[in-house]
Amino acid sequence: MALYSNNLTATERRRRFRAGFASGKIQRIPGAFSPLVARSIAEAGFEGVYVSGAVVAADLGLPDIGLTTLSEVAGRAGQIARATDLPVLVDADTGFGEPMSAARTVSELEDAGVAGAHFEDQVNPKRCGHLDGKEVVPTEVMLRRLAAAIKERRDPEFVVAARTDAAGVEGIDSAIERAKAYRDAGADLIFTEALHTRADFERFRKAVPDVPLLANMTEFGKTELLSAKELEEIGYEVVIYPVTTLRIAMGSVEDALGEIAETGTQKNWVERMQHRSRLYELLRYEEYNSFDSDIFTYRPESGH
Repeated sequence: MALYSNNLTATERRRRFRAGFASGKIQRIPGAFSPLVARSIAEAGFEGVYVSGAVVAADLGLPDIGLTTLSEVAGRAGQIARATDLPVLVDADTGFGEPMSAARTVSELEDAGVAGAHFEDQVNPKRCGHLDGKEVVPTEVMLRRLAAAIKERRDPEFVVAARTDAAGVEGIDSAIERAKAYRDAGADLIFTEALHTRADFERFRKAVPDVPLLANMTEFGKTELLSAKELEEIGYEVVIYPVTTLRIAMGSVEDALGEIAETGTQKNWVERMQHRSRLYELLRYEEYNSFDSDIFTYRPESGH
């Protein structure tokens, strides 16, 4: 395996992502807040990696209210995409501006090597999908966003997904009608945000056939946490766990720091830490050492 990149081209990873939609097996896609987490996701046997806008913002110490830039998101997405052969799906928010901005977003994310991105129908700047006070743009405005994104796509395998936040604003019937319009406009994948119950997901699947659907299983939100098996039975093709790894990590970080501040030692946490040897495995230290040794011990044969 290459040391500084991955083994598959961006197009090959995009084809893998699309093939997963038709596989009959739900594609489980945890969020990664760093390239190292993406590598852990791959080794754990998942089908893809997600880059959450909320997580990129949080990692920068910002709330998820549309403050991050395209450059920041594309930069982090590119770092993550280089670290794994898995397809990477990116949260592109509202496309970072007007429809022309959505077009530029596709161009930048294609160059970053990711498999696809989803665009949402919230008013710009957006809010976290599970918070109250969201607003959605008229359907016609979202269709222009999608059209711009699709038109700019150079690689036809790049997945352009459409997210609708209308269920929490206008009701599930509106979300269904919007999803149908986005499907008909050429969206490859539909992401309906903040449905509440299994019955909601079943209703949505029945009402919006003939297009892959994505479910968001985020914690502490409005959605009942369903298992991947349950969602697969309903007929969903993709499930994301956008903030899970960050919440796990930050929960442990805060607990450990509190104890160290109180006791003056991390001794009680050593057994709960990732061991140095495991970190070195993920970082592929031995492969780097071998690469370095092979090059710097090379001696040309005499006479050449």
